[in-house]
Amino acid sequence: MNITANTKSFLIIASFMMALGISIGAFGAHGLQPYLSEYGNTIYNKGVDYWFYNSLGLFGIALMAHLVPASSKIVKGFYFVLTGTLIFSCSLYTLALTDIKLLGAITPIGGSIMIIGWVLCIVGIIKDAKVLES
Repeated sequence: MNITANTKSFLIIASFMMALGISIGAFGAHGLQPYLSEYGNTIYNKGVDYWFYNSLGLFGIALMAHLVPASSKIVKGFYFVLTGTLIFSCSLYTLALTDIKLLGAITPIGGSIMIIGWVLCIVGIIKDAKVLES
């Protein structure tokens, strides 16, 4: 199958994010469990959950990029979702490990960036995808 450079990059990044998510989740479940409070464990796992949800979503955006290769909005959406996921989840991991409550203020920034990314994908599909006449 021939794919664009963006699609190939997106699939590689999404695969890497999944592998890293499994590693981070396993480290939290096995390596950090004795050191985290119940609250810290809940916060850490929330970061892992969102990491996985959006990593799976990155595969969906890779498919969008394959189907609508000329859409710059979908490309931007991919990078917004990726960046938002990193900010959101890593702020929660750090909060769980340090209990520095101020870090909780960073998490919504990551969430907002993820939402912007998904909205960019919606706009890219609406504006740039051509519907075939049946």
